[in-house]
Amino acid sequence: MVIRKKIAVVSVINDLVTDNRVNKTCQVLMESGYEVVLIGRELPGSMALPHWPFKAIRMKLFFIKGPAFYFFFNLRLFFKLWSAKADLLFANDLDTLWPNYLVSKWKKIPLVYDSHELFCDVPELLHSPFKRKIWQRLERRIVPKLKTCITVNHSIARIFEEKYKTKFNVIRNIPAPVEVKPLTKKELNLPEDKKIIMLQGAGINIDRGAEELVDAMQYVENTLLLIIGGGDVWPLLEERARRNNLEGKVRLIKKIPKAELINYTLHADLGISIDKNTNPNYYNSLPNKIFDYLQAGVPILATRLPEIERIISYYQVGIFIDSHDPKHIAETINRLFSSALLNEFKNNTSIAAKELNWSSEKQKYLEILNQVSH
Repeated sequence: MVIRKKIAVVSVINDLVTDNRVNKTCQVLMESGYEVVLIGRELPGSMALPHWPFKAIRMKLFFIKGPAFYFFFNLRLFFKLWSAKADLLFANDLDTLWPNYLVSKWKKIPLVYDSHELFCDVPELLHSPFKRKIWQRLERRIVPKLKTCITVNHSIARIFEEKYKTKFNVIRNIPAPVEVKPLTKKELNLPEDKKIIMLQGAGINIDRGAEELVDAMQYVENTLLLIIGGGDVWPLLEERARRNNLEGKVRLIKKIPKAELINYTLHADLGISIDKNTNPNYYNSLPNKIFDYLQAGVPILATRLPEIERIISYYQVGIFIDSHDPKHIAETINRLFSSALLNEFKNNTSIAAKELNWSSEKQKYLEILNQVSH
């Protein structure tokens, strides 16, 4: 008699390729004994899917943003989930939760919800009160009824637990080890005689400090700023670099696969994470890039947001800015680059990297999934 393998259907609203948290989720589900089906969407500029050991489906939609996009994405996701043979549903973020919840309830399939952020407090919704009320109402109606919830750090978990009286397990965005063939600076077309500053991320959006960082490069010499990723301020960053004649000091590289990104991060002298305290989501965030920098041995320049400050201060791996004034940012960078602290911070990253590792974080994840299965 052939025993059918359990199937987990994972859904997320992005195009899958650069979402390392979701990729790790799929890997952990496989280790837990599931066959995994990952569902997302395909955009006009999406990169080709890697050769993953699980099935990935990307839906093409006529609308790529706005209310019509969310409606049709959730509608198509509902029918895909309804028709799927699934033993577990896994919803990433609030914008995939509604169809997952309905199918889970009607077909009596266990559901895991992973909230990557305080979705209702992102700047895009804070500036659109009507849309925000819709998402808040959805969150209020569903989250208190869920049995298994996950989020990215203790600050966000505490907020959700106080609001909805529902337990949220914490799985931090610590990167899984990725084997890469190291490339030289020459092979990456990076200058051998300059310091490298790095800002990476798939969501380099408004209030992330990227605009001020680009402006700050007017006052930093013998240094190249690499910005790798994407986001809604990307055209503005390109325009600012041109306007201030910073072509030789600022280089923007659009989203690339994780294995390629790591090669650039390994050559960085300083990693940047300077989100502004303009909304609860940014204030309570703990970006993936913090762990990426530490795993690559890169000291960090950051804003004093609680989850980030806790790590940087405990391990002594970086320094903070006090404002987003471009001259202040530049002065802080120049002071660090001329100080012995830079090497001290770099040495300390090895301690942080050993303790903040995916192996121990994954064990917590496996325990959560084991509880869901029984």
